[in-house]
Amino acid sequence: MRGSAVLMSLALGAGFGAVGNDATAQTSALERTLRAATRVDCRFTALATGDWDGAAAKAAVTEVDHSAAFFDIDVDGGTAEAEGAYGATFIVVRYANGYLHFMQMSDGGPLYLTTVLAQPSADGRFKAMQTRHEYSRTMLPGFTSRPEMYVGDCEVTSG
Repeated sequence: MRGSAVLMSLALGAGFGAVGNDATAQTSALERTLRAATRVDCRFTALATGDWDGAAAKAAVTEVDHSAAFFDIDVDGGTAEAEGAYGATFIVVRYANGYLHFMQMSDGGPLYLTTVLAQPSADGRFKAMQTRHEYSRTMLPGFTSRPEMYVGDCEVTSG
């Protein structure tokens, strides 16, 4: 009886180890893809917009259809280009422990941060988020005028 319990423990341990090894291998493959990224195309479908009501902070969540794209990515050099309607912005790229960050700083003041995670979404895409640190006294439809956080996923091309 005691020998059976030991064998059962060993078998269960080996089974859990195999599951752990599969997950580790998948994570390692996703991390390698992010580290070698040359282009990232993102789509975001959820948006949380922050604001203040007097001194009290508040947020509203809505569905959106928002995209962002980065190309000529040089993770080792820390640079990238972005596609946008208002020209190029300086972009700093940083990869660290399963996070690929794109930081866009505008001469006008705003800061945008897009992070792609080494976590699978659907159809080979990666989970991602984008925050926009921007504020304007006047709210203009179609323009960022309050702090925003987008959630979605990205297609990552490496090579």
